[in-house]
Amino acid sequence: MADSDQPPAKIRPIGGTENSWCKATIGGTGITVLSLLLNKCPDFTLLQNAIHKLQNSHPILRAKLHFDPSTSTFSLLIPSSSSLNLHHFDLQSTAQIILSQKPNIEESEKWAVMIKLHTGACDRTAAVAVMKELTELMMSGGGSQEEEGEVGLGVEEYIPSGKTNKPFWSRGVDMLGYSLNSFRLSNLEFVDPNLPRSSRVVRLYMDSDHTTKLLEGCKTRGIKLCGALSAAALIAARLSKCLPDGEWEKYAVVTLIDCRKLLEPALSSHHVGFYHSAILNTHDMKGGEELWELAGRTYTSFADAKNSNKHFSDMADLNFLMCRAIENPGLTPSSSLRTSFISVFEDPVIDETNENHKELGIEDYMGCASTHGVGPTIAIFDTVRQGKLDCACVYPFPLHSREQMQELVDNMKKILINCL
Repeated sequence: MADSDQPPAKIRPIGGTENSWCKATIGGTGITVLSLLLNKCPDFTLLQNAIHKLQNSHPILRAKLHFDPSTSTFSLLIPSSSSLNLHHFDLQSTAQIILSQKPNIEESEKWAVMIKLHTGACDRTAAVAVMKELTELMMSGGGSQEEEGEVGLGVEEYIPSGKTNKPFWSRGVDMLGYSLNSFRLSNLEFVDPNLPRSSRVVRLYMDSDHTTKLLEGCKTRGIKLCGALSAAALIAARLSKCLPDGEWEKYAVVTLIDCRKLLEPALSSHHVGFYHSAILNTHDMKGGEELWELAGRTYTSFADAKNSNKHFSDMADLNFLMCRAIENPGLTPSSSLRTSFISVFEDPVIDETNENHKELGIEDYMGCASTHGVGPTIAIFDTVRQGKLDCACVYPFPLHSREQMQELVDNMKKILINCL
């Protein structure tokens, strides 16, 4: 069928949260990346067919962003069919890409598959579902033709009635509090705030024994893993500054919540789009904090805010402040665009053994999102994979150096293990 005979693209206005991600992408925040490391050459025809089927069953994955300069608004244009094509890099080209990043690489004779998606169309939960469906389609030889799926609405359209209500004065006080607190927040020392930035990753691993003890420690104290990870990061950050005990600092923690089960109607984990919300809490540190006490404090403040529906009532406020930071980077320290010290997810991804991975030659995989525009100093994407904790810790480079962030993550691990 000629392009002129194709049905016109469907148009859907974007929601408030999606709009924030659209504005953030140009600066370097909001690109979800799914990466696979394989020990054998993938069947690229099969891979492309599988991706086309994914885009058919989840049409938002083939959507294109359209910006209308006359109204300064974005919308989603959803073509009637997929036009995606894979880009291949041969061994020589791949080696040059790897060497340009100067990592410690002993070999490059493996295959890597990278899939980039807009975070506004694919949050972490959706990314996990997409990865699972992709491997299943490849194992089945592409599978049968999937039925055309529907494009869901923005998260705001599904929030239960009354959950976003907030008195006018209360909203004003909260906005003022967020704004004033932002000027008092502490950060890690910036290495180079002037050069162009990119997102880089340091990984935090724990063996099954330490992971089991850590999860049991959280369970017995009535908190979630996000509380322990936040506390370890806060302690490690303050230790890196060698400050005397008693000198106070204030750090911000953003906790991301998958709202799918809380919406009306409730959405499944395979409903692709962005359906997370955020809660921002600040914590005072004076040195000498003990991990479990601080973990309890960070988790309790988050849980209390969630119980008060702040993940819904403050959604528009946080989106507004995110856009203001994008438009006015000078309002942040050294124009760093840092909105918090750390972001964590309320719940980790639980990933059991996947036999498809072995059959397809997948040795390793990782999913995360870029944060070198507006965002936290360190964004933690945590997975408990086959009983072992595996965190992708994303940070803005060269605002922070790899050595600096590796030391922070190593100290986080030591702090966690020493308290088990």
